[in-house]
Amino acid sequence: METTFSGDRIITNDYIAFFDLDQTIANSISGKSLARSSFRKGLLTYRDLAGAIFLSLLFRLKLRDPLKIIDEMVSWVKGIPENSMAELCTEVSHSLIIPSVYKQAISEIEYHKEKNARVVILSSALTTVCQEVARYLNIDDIICSELEIKEGRMTGRPVGHICFGEEKAIRLHDYCVKNNSPQTEAWYYGDSISDLPALKAAGNPVCVNPDKSLRKEAIKNNWKILTWEN
Repeated sequence: METTFSGDRIITNDYIAFFDLDQTIANSISGKSLARSSFRKGLLTYRDLAGAIFLSLLFRLKLRDPLKIIDEMVSWVKGIPENSMAELCTEVSHSLIIPSVYKQAISEIEYHKEKNARVVILSSALTTVCQEVARYLNIDDIICSELEIKEGRMTGRPVGHICFGEEKAIRLHDYCVKNNSPQTEAWYYGDSISDLPALKAAGNPVCVNPDKSLRKEAIKNNWKILTWEN
């Protein structure tokens, strides 16, 4: 499932530069920030918060299939009113995520736009979060994760697949085809080993503050490594 600003509009650019959001554009993890903020607002029970933290631990220690963990992680939103979730995402974006945007990320985005690139956030983060960051940075489009809503409330299930791992590579490919832009000329900026499929899919892979596993891959493949700081 693809969520974008542009819809079916085809816009001609010389190439496409894709950026991950969490810990790539910004020094933050949007999902963790949302869970903690929802708990403080009473939208999330202590039990649900503990469950989310436990899943994060399993993910970090690679003790379970990461795709299953990612799907389970969004279950904490079940029952939250759609409007409340949108307000929470907007608030967290402006209070926590946007203030943590790397200055180097801003410069890199501006560099690509000056080269007539189409700049796109390609992230597992939620739609509203990506929209707010994209507006702030004047980014052209977003490809992200969308959550299911029924009768005005979150169901705790994703619409389609969470934009993570191999799904990122699939969406990068599809977006390039849709916009008639060679994938070999595309750029992708990511920080985690989970970004490996998307990095391999792009003709110009860039690793930003890569984790240990991704750094090994970057060195092995002679990929560009950047160190960004706030």
